[in-house]
Amino acid sequence: MKKILLIEDEELILSMVKFKLEKEGFQVIIAADGNAGISMFDSENPDLVVTDLMLPFKNGIEILQNIRAKNHEVPVIILSAMGEEESTVLEAFNMGADDFVPKPFNPNELVIRVKRLLKIR
Repeated sequence: MKKILLIEDEELILSMVKFKLEKEGFQVIIAADGNAGISMFDSENPDLVVTDLMLPFKNGIEILQNIRAKNHEVPVIILSAMGEEESTVLEAFNMGADDFVPKPFNPNELVIRVKRLLKIR
């Protein structure tokens, strides 16, 4: 069973995505802020990370930097509200983000992107 770390501070999105991914057979561990997300990454060794860009304590870019400093192989999907700066999204890709999903998004689309990055059909 593949393990996904979901870092999101909006409770509705967090619970919706967790439910959808678990329904698809993934183990989902959650964090509601950047510090907790980094801690969970270190302790849980996930197969994939889905993180919001705007989070309390550490943002998605800082989380991505932290992950890439430790592991270049774990796929990272960035979630971001439509109004976020395009330059921030480009920065995330330049730092090694594997995918970007603008909010609002269809949870089924996110599942497809997760499966694609984990090479699951």
